[in-house]
Amino acid sequence: MSRYFGEIRQAGYVVRDIEAAMDHWSRVLGVGPWFYNERVPIEDYVYRGKSYDVHNSVALANSGSLQVELIQTRNDAPSMYRDFLAAGNTGLQHNAYWTTNFDADLERLERQGFKVAMSGNVGRNGRFVYFDTESHPGTVIELSEIAGPKGKLFELIHAASLDWDGRDAVRPFPELSRL
Repeated sequence: MSRYFGEIRQAGYVVRDIEAAMDHWSRVLGVGPWFYNERVPIEDYVYRGKSYDVHNSVALANSGSLQVELIQTRNDAPSMYRDFLAAGNTGLQHNAYWTTNFDADLERLERQGFKVAMSGNVGRNGRFVYFDTESHPGTVIELSEIAGPKGKLFELIHAASLDWDGRDAVRPFPELSRL
């Protein structure tokens, strides 16, 4: 438990081949099922003060209460993920903390000196920021808002993992607007 952020809720892995990564995690590690979105609908994406059209594929599954996120970049839009890959890294890139009080938590963390490097929005009340905290691979911190449909999606993913029998290892993301 972090005294600044609370419980780590997600470990985000940047991979070069998301299909191979989902296969490995489900077949070798027994983690799943994976909810896969070939193109995450990210709006208002900003990296280091500039807007870009980003295309990322994401897969989510839970191992207990920890959500595992696999991320593959699909275009050349600048991002902390692309920086991570360009530095020769793959694997754990960030840890995420979830909040239903995004504005207050973001303001508190910025007052403490944390600087936003990357941000965007996934659905209503689904904002996220990545702080410029990487001192070695895997130390980026994400603050993720879960007050809207994204939070319901995360609950669905966790529930699916509880009695997963290994079948249907990869499933499509449900439409956020339907949650």
